[in-house]
Parts: sequence; C-alpha cells; structure tokens
Amino acid sequence: MNEMITQLVTVFLGFFAIMNPIANTAAFAGLVVNKPKSEQKQIAAKALLITFLIIVAFSVLGKAIFHLFGITIDALRITGGILVFIVGYHMLNGHGSKLHSAQGDDESDVAVSPLAVPLLAGPGTIATAMNYSASGGFSGILITLSVFAFLCLVTFACFVFSGRILSVIGTSGLSIVTRLMGLILAVIGTQMFIAGTMAIVASANS
Repeated sequence: MNEMITQLVTVFLGFFAIMNPIANTAAFAGLVVNKPKSEQKQIAAKALLITFLIIVAFSVLGKAIFHLFGITIDALRITGGILVFIVGYHMLNGHGSKLHSAQGDDESDVAVSPLAVPLLAGPGTIATAMNYSASGGFSGILITLSVFAFLCLVTFACFVFSGRILSVIGTSGLSIVTRLMGLILAVIGTQMFIAGTMAIVASANS
C-alpha cells in the first residue's frame, strides 16, 4: 500500500511539474479573455478532453505510434518547442498568436491549439506519460491515466475560475500577465528546442 501511495504521489508531482496547471491558467485567461463565460468552459472542457485522450493514446500505444511514423520524442520536443516559442512571442507582444487565431465558427479551435497541443499535451507530458506507463505494465498504465485524469480535473477548475482572477487584476493586469506568460512560454519553447537538439546531437556522437 505504501509503495502504491508513493507511486501515486510521484506520478502526480511529475505530471504537475510538467503540465504546470497554474502557469497554464494564466495562458488560458489571456487566450479566452474576450469570450463569454459559457464558451470559456466549453473551450476548457474540450482542451482537457483532447489532452486526456492524447495521453491515453501515447500511454497505451506510444512506442507503436512513434515506430509507425518513424519519429522520436526528441523530434517531437523540437517541433513543440518551436510552436510554444511562436505562441509566447506573440503573447509577449501583447496579442494572440496567429497559430490560434479564430475565425467564423471555429472559435473553439483555440482548445486544440495551442491549449491541448502543445501547452497541455506537449512533448514533456507525452514523454512523462510514456515513461510512467511503460515502467509498470498494466498497473503502471492504470495509475498513470488515473492520476492524469485527476490532474485534468484540477486544471479544469483552475481554468473555470480564471475569470475571477481577471476581474481582480483588470485589463492592465491582464496585459502584464499576458506579456509575462509570453516570456515564460518563449523560454520554455527555447528550452524544449535545446533539449531535443542536444539529445539528437548526443545520440549522433555516441
């Protein structure tokens, strides 16, 4: 029992550090600030549902998916880093990224990109899920998905109540938060790119 509790806590802390729901709440608030409350909830629910399904797929079929398409986690990390950097760059300049600009009836597409991919279900989250699920067989997959489902509920609550934070900090505060989040996301994207590049270089030299 103690070993299971230790594993649960370890998996939760690993996912929490990688997915960082607190920081992503600020990003979510900046992306949906001009949308009505009902649509914000729909976007949050859609983003987290897609995120969970992606993690389920990679937890169960991760190695097969990568082998099928002939890709590596390092290549995914580099691509995700570039996407996160672009989103962060546009937020740093005080406006949304063209990567997730909404037009017509596709306003909820922001839930797919950049929220679900690559912010929530990014290379780091996918790699973490694959690592935890692969190390424990069926029980490892079950624990990984259960913990991640709980974290998705926590993140959903943070997203839903992000409006209260906005009402406190106001428009000027939102602008500051948006730019700060943009800087953080740009740095995260750069770090993801560097990590992926260094891993590829290291494997090529070994």
